[in-house]
Amino acid sequence: MADKKTLVLGATPNTGRYANLAANRLVRSGHSIVNVGLKTGEVAGVAIEKPEAIHNDIDTITLYVGPQHQPELYDYILDTHPKRIIFNPGTENSELRRMANEKGIETEYACTLVLLSIGQY
Repeated sequence: MADKKTLVLGATPNTGRYANLAANRLVRSGHSIVNVGLKTGEVAGVAIEKPEAIHNDIDTITLYVGPQHQPELYDYILDTHPKRIIFNPGTENSELRRMANEKGIETEYACTLVLLSIGQY
């Protein structure tokens, strides 16, 4: 399986959160990750950074930030220009989806954990 470098947006060291579970499962599945969030710490051995530095080598952004907090991240997300954005359950946002599609970014309303478990990531 090819490494799909993934930016986990909404990363948290809280082991009870889906973003944490996804980051760990991505690494176990052979994908490299970049953790971006507001909390400090690390997940799956990778430090959590603030949404400041733009990464230009991202295949997928897996989104774990609710739609009410996404507008302040629009520029960061779109400037990263991933190949795709996965809107995990609870993060669906038709405005961001439209903006991403206009920039040629594939979008998916899906669950990263499910996609990994069925081999469709």
